Amino acid sequence: MSVPDRGRPRRVVVTAAIFERDGSFLVTRRPEGVHLSGHWEFPGGKYEPGERFDACLAREIREELDAEIAVGAEVLSVSHAYPEREVELHFFRCELLTEPRPMLGQEMTWVSRDALGSLDFPAADEALIDLLTAS
Repeated sequence: MSVPDRGRPRRVVVTAAIFERDGSFLVTRRPEGVHLSGHWEFPGGKYEPGERFDACLAREIREELDAEIAVGAEVLSVSHAYPEREVELHFFRCELLTEPRPMLGQEMTWVSRDALGSLDFPAADEALIDLLTAS
């Protein structure tokens, strides 16, 4: 019988949507009581084993923002180790087919490309912010 490695943080796989409209990006703020609360993020959520990434993202956006989306190409995949968990993030360009509205009490806003760097994002999003602000 093998013993689990208790020194290793648990791994979480997450999909996130990049919605761009008129040079601005849709972001939401992580609510109190969750990992990295108060940080801004690109909307999305946890992947369930056996789920396709596009199906995961569509499900999460329906749950969080009551919106239907078209999932496009994956822009970036990144892994980041926090002390309490390791996160594997998959960012996809997406199109909103219906208007979003926050369903979980989270803040939601459109932020210009130039202002992205001024918001407090999780460290795992750093490479994406760099990519989006460079283009």
